[in-house]
Amino acid sequence: MAARITENLGNGYGSLASSDEELIDVLGASLEFPPHNDEDIMDDGIPRRGMEVCRGSLGRGEGPPCPGGFLDLLEEPIPGVGTYGDFNTIDWVREKARDRDRHRKITSRKKESVCSFIRSVFDAWSGWLVVTFVGLMAGTFAGLIDIAADWLTDVKEGVCLSSFWYNREQCCWDSNETTFEERNLCPGWRTWSQLVLGRTDGVGAYLVAYLCYVAWAVTFAFLAVSLVRVFAPYACGSGIPEIKTILSGFIIRGYLGKWTLLVKVVTLVLAVSSGLSLGKEGPLVHVACCAGNIASHWFPKYNRNEAKRREVLSAASAAGVSVAFGAPIGGVLFSLEEVSYYFPLKTLWRSFFAALVAAFVLRAINPFGNSRLVLFYVEFHTPWFLFELVPFVLLGVFGGLWGVLFIRGNIAWCRRRKTTRQGRYPVLEVVLVAGLTALLAYPNPYTRRNTGQLIRDLFNDCGPRESSELCDYRSNYSTGGFGPNGTLNASGSAALTVREPGPGVTSAMWKLCLALLLKILVTIFTFGMKVPSGLFIPSMAVGAIAGRVLGVTMEQIVSAHPDWVIFNQWCHSGASCITPGLYAMVGAAACLGGVTRMTVSLVVIMFELTGGLEYIVPLMVAVMASKWVGDAFGREGIYDAHIRLNGYPFLDAKEEFSHTTLAADVMHPRRSEPPLAVLTHEEMTVDDLEGTIRSTSYNGFPVVISRESQRLVGFVLRRDIALAIENARKRGEGVVSNSRVYFGPHAPPLPPDAPRPLKLRPILDLSPFTVSDQTPMDIVVDIFRKLGIRQSLVTHNGRLLGIITKKDVLRHMAQMVNQDPDSILFN
Repeated sequence: MAARITENLGNGYGSLASSDEELIDVLGASLEFPPHNDEDIMDDGIPRRGMEVCRGSLGRGEGPPCPGGFLDLLEEPIPGVGTYGDFNTIDWVREKARDRDRHRKITSRKKESVCSFIRSVFDAWSGWLVVTFVGLMAGTFAGLIDIAADWLTDVKEGVCLSSFWYNREQCCWDSNETTFEERNLCPGWRTWSQLVLGRTDGVGAYLVAYLCYVAWAVTFAFLAVSLVRVFAPYACGSGIPEIKTILSGFIIRGYLGKWTLLVKVVTLVLAVSSGLSLGKEGPLVHVACCAGNIASHWFPKYNRNEAKRREVLSAASAAGVSVAFGAPIGGVLFSLEEVSYYFPLKTLWRSFFAALVAAFVLRAINPFGNSRLVLFYVEFHTPWFLFELVPFVLLGVFGGLWGVLFIRGNIAWCRRRKTTRQGRYPVLEVVLVAGLTALLAYPNPYTRRNTGQLIRDLFNDCGPRESSELCDYRSNYSTGGFGPNGTLNASGSAALTVREPGPGVTSAMWKLCLALLLKILVTIFTFGMKVPSGLFIPSMAVGAIAGRVLGVTMEQIVSAHPDWVIFNQWCHSGASCITPGLYAMVGAAACLGGVTRMTVSLVVIMFELTGGLEYIVPLMVAVMASKWVGDAFGREGIYDAHIRLNGYPFLDAKEEFSHTTLAADVMHPRRSEPPLAVLTHEEMTVDDLEGTIRSTSYNGFPVVISRESQRLVGFVLRRDIALAIENARKRGEGVVSNSRVYFGPHAPPLPPDAPRPLKLRPILDLSPFTVSDQTPMDIVVDIFRKLGIRQSLVTHNGRLLGIITKKDVLRHMAQMVNQDPDSILFN
């Protein structure tokens, strides 16, 4: 029997699909392919039993007419046939066949007239046009979100009197009264304590500022969760787990709609400004994909084809990461490594172009006000040395352990939210978490400030322009080597600059340790609430804090023991060997890798994000160590864990199936279950068909010659049957309840007074995918993964025995690892 990605799931649930171009090599003896010669092979490598290459087969336009193939439609196609319902899965082969047929038709007619030629040119360039619009919209939305979030974040502490829409930095640009130490304070900027009490010193002023900070934080969080709950429930969360599922072929109506886009943009600004431990980078991928979905509707090539639309969404996800971090190449690799399920070469080119356009637009808007595209530009003046690989590996271990802790803690909390009364009060939960976060964050200046600004300060190297307490050092020189005037000391040996920490550094270390504990705690409970919430920035903040603390510790060890061989061998005179900002950058990458389990794309994002191209090796070492440690406790990243928690029908290619079960052990019906619901070739009436549809919830039915023989004819979809019957009655074709239904090429013999029969062969799939009942389940699992099929019929010597759906495969895989099989049902 021929192999094809089909439409039905079989048990009432949708599932995923993948590329039909990835045929696995293990089909051979396990599938019931009869002998065939070269003429039985289609040009896509899929064998067809007893079928000549013809016009109807798979939508191709050459060859003789097919008596009834995959797209053997009526002269007037039935309206609605080929469309998909909500929470359903697309048919990749049908969509690709329709696109090939459409393209072939346009190409054959382009020489007929000028209009046809213009139409063919427009069709050829529509792919580049749509990703251009995606890049323009993604860059614009990202710029607006960055500007608005920076302004509202500063509103929690004060307001600019001259222009209230300026944030604190912009308000002080034109001021001539700012000082080097307090460059962000100027007469034009007024804190709330100044406006209320007229002063900034004293207990009263501190309490007023404290209360205003908490009040604004709670207000922003309340507005965000209220808008999400009332207007767009799909606007909550990161969106990346759902984007992965949608790109795999699953349909979630409204998730990428216009209303979701609008609410996501507004509430993302409010959520970030509230001070919750979340970021805007992950949700920007969702925003960009919403833009991609909207832009796809402007072009018929993508509006009418779900498979083609997912190519645009893959490019949109690359554009989203590009504007989130200022990392166009990293965005393309992120789409390839983490999000996309089907990523052909042309999608790679268009993703690169979309990321380029989006980055250009963001650079033109210049939301950071520094004429740079990167979010955390760093400029280190000291190279890294070989002995530092040890602390870099330690940061990788910390990142892996943090990832395990976060994934398990967050999934446990989200599961509690879904299964208890706590989930009924999302507004109360968000308000309480926001209020508690603000109460605990305000006393510590490192948690009070914007998380992006905190990471930027931790990445910075201490230079003459830095006045923060992190750079409060007293510099002396070690014995031997160069003295303060640059001359050699008596010993003539290499010398190290001794950077003794001042009281500011000591105070900063304690505050950073407290900030680390707070970030770890609140991030676990924040991610997954009913507000837009990204995970990139909070994870990077945890790693940056840990890295900075370790970097300062290493710096003091080197300064205290300059005569150790390991330090004297690598370090030279006149400068410190250790750059604490580099450790912060490596720690940020390690913690983000531990949570997401990204590798290549993460390293590229980090060096694009910081401009630190010289430090790729430390980043690679830390990221790989983080992944190895995390994988030792479980290979699942946070996005895959949330996919499993929500029950999305997603077959992860990274999971291995090593059990020895057979298809007969998984298929339905089992011995204790009722027989498989089937339709007969020529024996049923319209009333019988409608009764079968009413009494079952299956998405499709096998068609057999007779119930006694169980010889398979094909497979037909429940939705298509209903549409065909409804359309026949609307057209007044004389179809009544006792009309005979037939799936063959010719009507069966009927009495003269019998009502007109209903021909349903055009909606019959004559080449459903089948496997033998003795096929090992590891092969079946690979078939479902590589081909993306939704179900496979199980036969024995050509006789239908049962069906295996994607839900059955997922439930079986869960049972094999002692998990609840019902946990994979979509919720």
